[in-house]
Amino acid sequence: MTKPLWNVYLMGEIHTDWRRPIVEGIAEANLPVRVLEPITDHEQSNASGVRILGDEEKPFWRDRKAADLNSIRNRTLTRQADVVVAFFGGAYRQWNTAFDAGYAAALGKPLVILHDPEFNHALKEVDASAQAVAETPEQVVAVLKYVIAGNLEQE
Repeated sequence: MTKPLWNVYLMGEIHTDWRRPIVEGIAEANLPVRVLEPITDHEQSNASGVRILGDEEKPFWRDRKAADLNSIRNRTLTRQADVVVAFFGGAYRQWNTAFDAGYAAALGKPLVILHDPEFNHALKEVDASAQAVAETPEQVVAVLKYVIAGNLEQE
């Protein structure tokens, strides 16, 4: 019998490789998961609007074009997701991730938030909309192992 394939969308900042340990953990656990990601090349993401739709004099409109194009992918992947993981790291303000996590919550998508405990207060409203709040990528993988495979084994 074939296991159903779960779509897990890893939303959040695109400057670091925070996704790697989650993707590796999913593979090691042999979970039936297709990982969905935003465009993770920062320069490509920022340049997409003007490269495709034409140059802009003002940075506001340059950023707006890129944000609009990237939102097509991000919204589509959020709608396709069975589970959404939203990462909040310490190096960048991630208002867009908070907005995207709110969109996922509004769609009724199961939401796992990942951040260091130092952000508990700042993210309390975002955390309150989630089904799980993890502090490490390993905890995210453990959540996925439990909800997808029913595996509660501790490593």
